[in-house]
Amino acid sequence: EDPSLEKHFKGHRDAVTSVDFSLNKKQLASGSMDSCLMIWSMRPQMRAYRFVGHKDAVMCVQFSPSGHLVASGSRDKTVRLWIPSVKGESTVFKAHTATVRSVHFSSDGQSLVTASDDKTVKVWMVHRQKFLFSLSQHINWVRCARFSPDGRLIVSASDDKTVKLWDKTSRECIHSFCEHGGFVNHVDFHPSGTCIAAAGTDNTVKVWDVRMNRLLQHYQGNAVVNSLSFHPSGNYLVTASNDSTLKILDLLEGRLLYTLHGHQGPATCVAFSRTGDFFASGGSDEQVMVWKTNFDAADYGDVLKTQKSGTSVDGTHHTLQSEMDCGVHLKKTKPQDSGRNHAQQDEETSLANTLEHIMEQLDVLTQTVSILEQRLTLTEDKLKECLENQQKIIQNKTS
Repeated sequence: EDPSLEKHFKGHRDAVTSVDFSLNKKQLASGSMDSCLMIWSMRPQMRAYRFVGHKDAVMCVQFSPSGHLVASGSRDKTVRLWIPSVKGESTVFKAHTATVRSVHFSSDGQSLVTASDDKTVKVWMVHRQKFLFSLSQHINWVRCARFSPDGRLIVSASDDKTVKLWDKTSRECIHSFCEHGGFVNHVDFHPSGTCIAAAGTDNTVKVWDVRMNRLLQHYQGNAVVNSLSFHPSGNYLVTASNDSTLKILDLLEGRLLYTLHGHQGPATCVAFSRTGDFFASGGSDEQVMVWKTNFDAADYGDVLKTQKSGTSVDGTHHTLQSEMDCGVHLKKTKPQDSGRNHAQQDEETSLANTLEHIMEQLDVLTQTVSILEQRLTLTEDKLKECLENQQKIIQNKTS
């Protein structure tokens, strides 16, 4: 079955720049040139939240892995962390000196990596709200930065036409991929962590192996590619292009599967949900669309077992499967193991819910502490000012 349009969200007042699903698929975040961050509910009749705080266009949004925080980056040079339900409380990270184009949480939710027009990539500690370090070897705007699934590597894409691979621990640039003919708009890691895909203004999508540092696949389109997202199975890639289309690429066969028309004008961003049964897209037309994937009706396990070899568009023949070590050989889930009773399952569910609740409380506390810290800093600054003024008054009197 072909992908189908499931929902259509209207509320932004300018081009949508970024979309991301929460872990449980109950919420979808979007950022826009209208300076707002919107959180849409996937449940019917639930209202959307509009978060106001950024002073200029919001360029990027992402949910934390737990789903209890949303990070955003803006043209106002700041990064903000929001709680996606409490009315609009957010904390601000300031260290970039120009537009922030990309935000991405590490898979453990502890770190955040940001990319900016100030030509740097910065890494932050989420819970202490602390800036850690900068990676600065790009010689032009950095459009996108992502952690590898294991958090050891960082990949960044820039208008200097390179994609750079960094070691997070040593903070060294391990490799530069320079095969792009244009600016690189977007880059991401394959779920297995063994390769990356990059989208460019030269109308291409390129897939590289990060262990051998070689080009695996090359898809030539006929419009600038603005964004891409890997399906969690690692077998598909969805792209958003300036010709208003979304395209779904089959990575195992190395071919285009679907071209979807929905947006009026450039499709600016696209992202699969964490389970892959939905994907969302945003466009210059101010619309956010949610699509049902549908093509995953075939069990992923079977798809992976077939180990098809793919021919990429440049004609070279290779078995993508073996090169990617997809590492996602999914097993079919058995309907209710006979050995496990319902009580056990209920216990596990309630435990999971309790844990989720604790995580939510922790996030709220983190935000509260951080807001208090900010207020304390403000108070300290004011106090210092008062003391300095007093000193001046005393000096003036005595002189």
